[in-house]
Amino acid sequence: MKKQVIVIGLGQFGHSLAKALAGRGIDVLAVDRREDRVRAVADFVAEAVVFDATDNEALARTSPERRDLAVCAIGDESKESSIICTALLRQMGSPRVIARSNDEVHSRILRLVGAHEVVNPELEFGERLANHLVYRQVLGELPLGDDLVMTQMSPPRGLFGKALSEIHLPRRYGITVVAIRRGKKTILLPEPNETVREEDTIVVVSREGAVARLVEENE
Repeated sequence: MKKQVIVIGLGQFGHSLAKALAGRGIDVLAVDRREDRVRAVADFVAEAVVFDATDNEALARTSPERRDLAVCAIGDESKESSIICTALLRQMGSPRVIARSNDEVHSRILRLVGAHEVVNPELEFGERLANHLVYRQVLGELPLGDDLVMTQMSPPRGLFGKALSEIHLPRRYGITVVAIRRGKKTILLPEPNETVREEDTIVVVSREGAVARLVEENE
């Protein structure tokens, strides 16, 4: 059975999210109070409807309690609406509510009214981009929950020609190498005796800031 997700708020973030979820075979109900935004997603989601998500009766008709996930993606246009929508979704028994925030105060309020998870896509993108700009070795990053990051990177010069067992990345930096890409070959969960080469691309999992320290100390 297909997973069912409600995406409420179809600005740039909500639109992209709804399209990406639908592309993964998920049954998406897309909601916005603006008809033009709803029309823009109607061709690729299971259902797209126009209504104000702060309307208790209208929101209840979508049966959020029967869906796997509800995303309140309402953006800058109304923090009040995003808070009300999040609270209503929890009151209606939605099993998992993810809410989009604009700042730290907004995040705290969304958690207080019951959001299971709060995301700030602009802040998270800014942090990822900053690392890429400051550290040329960082090719891409993907957050894993609240405190872990998966990073694709070129190894700093201090690692060239050394076996993973020599570098002691887990002990020194809290970094775990989960893959090495070498040309067309990918080495998953490399052995401790695997040597890091200049041309490699490595994929690591770590806490925020660990990769920056690795690069600064070994470049």
